[in-house]
Amino acid sequence: MKKLKVTQIISAINRPVRQKRTIEALGIKKLNQPVEHEATPQVLGMIHKVNHLVKVEEI
Repeated sequence: MKKLKVTQIISAINRPVRQKRTIEALGIKKLNQPVEHEATPQVLGMIHKVNHLVKVEEI
């Protein structure tokens, strides 16, 4: 399975609660701190919901 590196590049301040919780569910704690995930349908769906706040790279 592919691995993805997800990095938050825009703050979640003044965003809906669902987007904030999605960022938390991805395990992102700070701006510019990358986290790695397997490319499962669940993770890809979460990334799709907050794609305007994060940067995604394939490893």
